[in-house]
Amino acid sequence: MAPSPLTQQKSLPEGKTVNAIRMAKTAYAASSRTPLKTNRGTEYELFAQITHRMDQHANESTFDFAKLAQALHDNRRLWTLLATDVADEMNGLPADLRARIFYLAEFTADHTRQVLSDGADASVLVDINTAIMRGLRQTGVAA
Repeated sequence: MAPSPLTQQKSLPEGKTVNAIRMAKTAYAASSRTPLKTNRGTEYELFAQITHRMDQHANESTFDFAKLAQALHDNRRLWTLLATDVADEMNGLPADLRARIFYLAEFTADHTRQVLSDGADASVLVDINTAIMRGLRQTGVAA
């Protein structure tokens, strides 16, 4: 019986032998210290970063219109990506949840225009994002 490729020995130039299993364990040892991010974790981090920037630059004491506009632009891009994703029939989320996310994306785009052109309060967008982040956290953002 031929040895399994996983247990075959390999000669290294220095004359040392290492089997594939030991090599795999070594390769994954360093990465196991840093857990892989889940899709939810990535979404949470994006929401957190953008929400923090919107909140920071809309605050009266640290108001910066140019930086707020950039944060609002990034927020709108995030929501546009979410809307595109939930509009896809192949999306695995329940139809009701997909519809609610799509509605929030439309509301976010509309309210962003109001913030930029009419000086509407950006805290509404911060509140929406914070609620989404709570939902992502509750459903298991592991990393």
